[in-house]
Amino acid sequence: MANDKPKADAKADAKTAAPSKKKPRLLLISIVALLVVGGGVGAWMALKPKPHADEPAAGAAEPHAAPKAAPIYFKFDPAFVVNFGQEGGARYLQLTLEAMSRDAAVVEEIKNHEPAIRNDLVLLYSAQQYDALVSAAGKEQLRADTLAAIRRILAGEGAKADAVEGVYFTSFVIQ
Repeated sequence: MANDKPKADAKADAKTAAPSKKKPRLLLISIVALLVVGGGVGAWMALKPKPHADEPAAGAAEPHAAPKAAPIYFKFDPAFVVNFGQEGGARYLQLTLEAMSRDAAVVEEIKNHEPAIRNDLVLLYSAQQYDALVSAAGKEQLRADTLAAIRRILAGEGAKADAVEGVYFTSFVIQ
């Protein structure tokens, strides 16, 4: 029986030694898991988009302007074809034009007065010079003059001329 006691003591020592080996492993796993989670949170904080200075904070209760209505385009069909330029030289201009408004009533007014608008635009395009039209600035000036001519016709007819926000050349050919 004396021999039985040392075996019992050895078993007890083995039981107490085994949990002490598992504690450092559990502690190591916990530290690694904590570092992984902390690294993920740190990376998310560092990489998330920052709000711009001109944008309101997420909690700020600032009223926003009402969104604009969808644009409505009116295409002048057929394309404009005019001869222009200096004496002795035959030059031709062909352009396709679209007017843009956000008001359907104004687009209807453009349709109703299309003959008068086309007349003024043909006269405007016929009076152009080749040297002015080959530059980007000349084309931009022609676009501004076109918008002014359309607005002038609509204003003369009592329509909301300023509701025509822009005109766009969708085709522009000089020959």
